[in-house]
Amino acid sequence: MFQFSNILGAVYHKGDVVFSRDGNCVYSPVGNRISIFDLKNNKSSALAVEGKYNYSILAISPNGNILITVDEMGDAFLISLISGTLVCKHRFKQPVQCLKFSPDGKYFAACKGNSVHLFRVPGQFGKELSGFTAEKVFYGSFDSTTSIDWTSDSRILAVGSKDSLVRLYSIPKLNRFRVCTLSSHTDAIVSVFFEDGTLDINSISCNGRLCIWEANLNLSDLTVAERSEPRLPKRKLVDTHNLADDIDTTRGEERLLNNPKGEENSDPADNETEYLSYKRLARHFLLNRSDKPNLKLTTCSYHKAMRILVSGFSNGSFFIHELPDVNLIHSLSISDVGISKVAFNVTGDWIALGCEDQGQLIVWEWQSETYVMKQQGHSSGISSFSYSGDGRYIVTGGEDGKVKLWNTQTGFCFVTFCDHTSEVSYVKFAPNKKFFASASLDGTVRLNDMTRYRNFRTLTSTRPVQFISLAIDASSEFIAAGGQDVFEIYLWSVKIGKLLEILSGHEGPVVGLDFNPTISSTELTSVSWDKTVRIWNSVESQIQHETIRLNSDGLCVTYRPDGGEIAVATLDGQIAFFNVATSSQTGLIEGRNDLGSGRSDTDLIKAKTSLQGKAFRTICYSADGKYILAGGQSKNICIYSVNESIIVKKFVVTQNLSLDAVGDYIDRRKMTEFGNIALVENREDGFAAVKLPGVRKGDMAIRKTKPEIRVNCIRFSPTGQEWAAVTTEGLLLYSLNDSYVFDPFQLEETITPASILEARAHKNFSTALMMAIRLNDVKLVHTIIESVPPSDIELCVTSLAEVYVKKLFVFISNTFNSTDHVEFYLMWLKALIKTQMFASPSAMLALQKNLKLKYSALSKM
Repeated sequence: MFQFSNILGAVYHKGDVVFSRDGNCVYSPVGNRISIFDLKNNKSSALAVEGKYNYSILAISPNGNILITVDEMGDAFLISLISGTLVCKHRFKQPVQCLKFSPDGKYFAACKGNSVHLFRVPGQFGKELSGFTAEKVFYGSFDSTTSIDWTSDSRILAVGSKDSLVRLYSIPKLNRFRVCTLSSHTDAIVSVFFEDGTLDINSISCNGRLCIWEANLNLSDLTVAERSEPRLPKRKLVDTHNLADDIDTTRGEERLLNNPKGEENSDPADNETEYLSYKRLARHFLLNRSDKPNLKLTTCSYHKAMRILVSGFSNGSFFIHELPDVNLIHSLSISDVGISKVAFNVTGDWIALGCEDQGQLIVWEWQSETYVMKQQGHSSGISSFSYSGDGRYIVTGGEDGKVKLWNTQTGFCFVTFCDHTSEVSYVKFAPNKKFFASASLDGTVRLNDMTRYRNFRTLTSTRPVQFISLAIDASSEFIAAGGQDVFEIYLWSVKIGKLLEILSGHEGPVVGLDFNPTISSTELTSVSWDKTVRIWNSVESQIQHETIRLNSDGLCVTYRPDGGEIAVATLDGQIAFFNVATSSQTGLIEGRNDLGSGRSDTDLIKAKTSLQGKAFRTICYSADGKYILAGGQSKNICIYSVNESIIVKKFVVTQNLSLDAVGDYIDRRKMTEFGNIALVENREDGFAAVKLPGVRKGDMAIRKTKPEIRVNCIRFSPTGQEWAAVTTEGLLLYSLNDSYVFDPFQLEETITPASILEARAHKNFSTALMMAIRLNDVKLVHTIIESVPPSDIELCVTSLAEVYVKKLFVFISNTFNSTDHVEFYLMWLKALIKTQMFASPSAMLALQKNLKLKYSALSKM
């Protein structure tokens, strides 16, 4: 069955960006999923673990086996990076600002509110079955804690908070240690860092002030205290905001904190013992705020071994300084919006930078000043996408007016087109795989070349029209586009770029267009809000057309791959099937109840009434034409059997409650005596944020809004191995995973692995191969295929029945890209093609795709 495999169209939303322990992978939160970018192999993937809200905190253990993620509501997930599965959960019950593992891997600390919670890490250091075993809780901050750091021996914790103070806590009880408080900042602490192997501290605040602190003791001077020692009297804490800003040592502070009246210390042992204290060596200002008074330091990271500090600012620039002299090494501006997060890899050569507002993720090699990776998703939602003919590439069009090309194998975007000046409403790959077209609300249809990646043709109409639908015929010679404000269909020639015909007749926006996929036909089908489907003979006789009346407004139309049938989605939640030759209805699917209600927080109507307004907005046939995928204003994607008109499978694309209309019910906790709390206006400065009536996307006029979950476009890959859907979160890929499914074929009792290996030992290769195919064990089929001598391949293939030839062809075409025996498997393919017992077109396309991938990999050597 199809399983979630990757997410494209979005590379970073918000939260932490972390490197793996080997420094070759970057972990980035994308909504409620985690994307992994492998910089060494140039591939991206996504963890199958899905949270209930958007992730904001990521942390990887020192051994690289455990990933802890925390969402914006405070739910923590402990994930095993070995198996990629969820181990356990923990609820912090409020947002977590920071989380960090200790260097020895025994503990991790989390900042929650004005406290720091210490937990024991499960695994080799503990015998607990629970993943989150609480050890200690440290209090003392007057405001929310923002950052934490450990000493290299994992015994002392430094905590920075919004009250502009840095506090030190010890994990075991240590001699010559008391809780220290460092106060020299006038703004919230952004980060605090220990120097490697020492107790020296660097602290940096929001206003760009960097303080360098020197400790009077070494790590070896602090020994673990015996438990029999009497406890020190509890100190009385006072607000250190009122202390002088230029206090150079915290020893004087401690004297004030312990004895505010200034009396002499009565404990003689206290006078003899030298406790840990700090002296401020220097104070530096990283930014000049005179020209930009609102400029803020948003994030920073420190590499302890190289003593390099990188700091990101709210204007999109970042600085690299060398400590302790704070020498500026490099400064660069990557965008006009603020940098949300920066991180060093383990060697300190690469810096990862994430920008929340633009959805941008950059890995920068600062020594050579080059980009290791530069990826940016669509800043707004994705409206449409299309597969290339061999399934290698995906083109996406967004509401931001950009068109992006993605590689399905690597998951990276490699070309971005910014020619359109308004929202891109529809994109389509040409069947000849040489170009793709994009239609936009700016009144143009642009054709982009797949060889040189440039816009080589711009098609326009006689008067300005907002194009919302697009179709390319099977010969890639004609392009048709339908209008939203002008109810006409425009037909152009690709070769000469000339407008050939204007097809009139619809009385509403032309929301769906599709050409007959057979080469010999130029038949065009259109659907509109006027409750009609029209079948045009667009080239030969543009006047004659067949009109099919619908029960409701048409929303989408698509052809079956063989061109003999069309499917139409209507506003009443139905999918109707029509025979193209006779224009008669052949089937009907009632799918409204399968969509689910999905109530919004601000809905004034009940779930049953809300369901009556739901409908499928996009439909697509599978590669073999037996099934149809449908999605719309819901989190559900339904797969129906065309012949039996029943639902086969329902996919829930997300469980992210950070989006609107995901739940089927409104939480009772949001219902107050005044009604739904989401409907209560939050007036700030006397003004109410009023939502524009009828607006579903774009500028809502409300600055705090939750995007509504919806499926904008669904497409099946031509290879039949995967399908993808454009949702509010991005482009989700679902691929066929056969590796863990036991699916035997005509199995008998005599067919066992032992009997197959015995047949191979007697050199009965054709018999052994047929038995292995029937058992359908992937490893066993590999073993039998590779044990056949090259001279016996052709003889072995000719002795196979047609059904085995087709299954063997599909098996080899799907596994060709992962093998190192290229010539050997090419001999198999040559022998299989000679039999002229070809498999399905999707298997041929899968073979073509894998051949191109193998060729592109070998051609670089």
